Amino acid sequence: MDINFNKNEDHNKLLVSELKKRLLKVKLGGGEKSIEKHHGKGKMTARERIDYLLDPKSKSIEIGAFAGEDMYEEHGGCPSGGVVVKIGYVKGKQCMVVANDATVKAGAWFPITGKKNLRAQEIAIENKLPIIYLVDSAGVYLPMQDEIFPDKEHFGRIFRNNAIMSSMGITQIAAVMGSCVAGGAYLPIMSDEALIVDKTGSIFLAGSYLVKAAIGESIDNETLGGATTHCEISGVTDYKAKDDKDALNTIKNIIDKIGDYDKAGFNRIISKKPKENPEDIYGIIPKSRADQYDMYEVIKRLVDNSEYDEYKAGYGKTIITCYARIDGWAVGIVANQRHIVKTKGVKTKPAEMQFGGVIYNDSADKATRFIANCNQKKIPLVFLQDVTGFMVGSKSEHGGIIKDGAKMVNAVSNSVVPKFTVVIGNSYGAGNYAMCGKAYDPRLIFAWPSAELAVMSGNSAAKVLLQIETASLKKKGETITKEKEEELFNKIKDRYDKQVSPYYAAARLWTDAIIDPLDTRTWISMGIEAANHAPIEKPFNLGVLQV
Repeated sequence: MDINFNKNEDHNKLLVSELKKRLLKVKLGGGEKSIEKHHGKGKMTARERIDYLLDPKSKSIEIGAFAGEDMYEEHGGCPSGGVVVKIGYVKGKQCMVVANDATVKAGAWFPITGKKNLRAQEIAIENKLPIIYLVDSAGVYLPMQDEIFPDKEHFGRIFRNNAIMSSMGITQIAAVMGSCVAGGAYLPIMSDEALIVDKTGSIFLAGSYLVKAAIGESIDNETLGGATTHCEISGVTDYKAKDDKDALNTIKNIIDKIGDYDKAGFNRIISKKPKENPEDIYGIIPKSRADQYDMYEVIKRLVDNSEYDEYKAGYGKTIITCYARIDGWAVGIVANQRHIVKTKGVKTKPAEMQFGGVIYNDSADKATRFIANCNQKKIPLVFLQDVTGFMVGSKSEHGGIIKDGAKMVNAVSNSVVPKFTVVIGNSYGAGNYAMCGKAYDPRLIFAWPSAELAVMSGNSAAKVLLQIETASLKKKGETITKEKEEELFNKIKDRYDKQVSPYYAAARLWTDAIIDPLDTRTWISMGIEAANHAPIEKPFNLGVLQV
C-alpha cells in the first residue's frame, strides 16, 4: 500500500467520523430538554418507539435522517424533518415505519416534513411494503402553511396516497400516540386499522379552544377526542392501548398475522462476503475529487466473493457494466470508471486517458444495451455514480453524443426492474440523469460522504460565474484588480462548495441518506428485498428511441 492509499484512508475515515457525529446530533431531535419533557408525559420518543417496534438485533435503514438540516434556522430548526422514517423488520416482515417526532415543534409539519412523508409513502407504494404510522403531531406548522398546505406535493397528498395504497392492498396501520389534529386526523382513519393510546392520544378536526371559538361549546380535549371517546362512542379507532408499549405490541401482533406476498422473483442464492476487504474502500477513494482511481477495485469490495462477469469489457471503457451478486441477490452494475488503463493490443482514445468519469458515445451505447439486457432478464440495476457529465467538443457532437446520451437516458427512464443509485463521488450535470439520479425514480438513492451533487464542480462553476460577474462590473465602469478577482472567485466558490456537499443534498431529500461505504451492501440488499414485494407489471419498452 502506498502513501496515497494511507492519505486517502485517513481522509475518508475522518469523513465517516464526521457523518457519525452528525447522526448522533440528529438523533437528539429537539434536544435533551425536549426529550425529558416528552418522557415526563409518559411517552416514548419517536426513535424509542421504532426501536421497540422493530425486531431485536435485526437490520434497518433510515430514510432522510438529514432532512431539513440547516434549512429552517430562523424557525428554530427542524432536525430530521420532524419525522423518523425507517425500513426494518416487524415479526420478520419487512415494513416501512413513519414516526412523528414530537420533540421537534410538537411534531408540526414543515415543508420538508411533508416531502419526507411523501417519500416514505412513495417507497411503500413502489415496493408494496406494509406501512406503519406512529402519529404524534400538532399538524401543519402555521408560520409556513403556504409552503405545506395547498399544492399537489403538499400535506393533502398524504391522504390521497392513503387511499391509493388501500386500493392497492398495501397494509397501513396507524397508532395515535399523541396529538392528531385537523386534516392530520384523516391519516389514521384512512389506514386499515387504527390504535389510540389512552390519556396521551387524541384525534379531532378542531381542538377544544377552536370549538369554543367556532360554536361556543365548552369541552375538554379528552372528552372531545380521547381514546375512550373514539373506541367506545364514535368507533373511529379500533384498539385502545394503555401506553406506548401496549400500542406497539398490538401492532406487532397485527403484522404477525399478515399473509405472504406475491414476489417479483429476483434471483437470490446464499450470500458470500467479498474476498477483498471492504475497508480498503477508504484508501481507494481519493481525497481530491479530481484524482483518478479504479472503480473495479471498489466493485470487488461490494460484490459477493469479489466476483463479477463483465459485459463488453474492452468497449466504452469510461463506463463499467457487469453482472454480480450483492448479499446473494443477482444485480447488474453500471459504474463510472475514473481510471482508464490501456489494454495491450487495444487502442485507447487519448481523450479517454484524460477524462475518466466522462460518458462517451461508446460508453452510453454500451450502458443502454446492458440496461436493456438486465430488463430482459429481470435483474435489478445498481448505478455507482462518479460522473462529470457527457463528453463535449466537435468530435463528440459530430459522433452524435446527444443521440447516444438520449438513448441511455431513455433506457434508464423506461427501465422496469428496480434501480438503486450509489453516489460515490461526482454527480454532475446530465451525468447525474444518465446514471439514474433522483429524477429517474431509483427505489433508493444514497451517497457516501465523498459525494458531490451539482450541475458542475465548485471550481468550474466559480470560473463561469466569475466571468459573468466581472463582465457585469466592467460594464458599470468598475476596475477589476487581480486581488478583487481572486476575492470574488473565492466568495463564489465557497457558496457553491456548500451547495455541492452531500449534506446539502440530503437535507433536501435529493438523496435518501448519507452512509458509511461499509453499509452499502445492506442498503442494496434490503432495497432489493423490498422491491421483491412488487411483481413487475409492465414490459420493458424503449419507445421511439430504439437501440
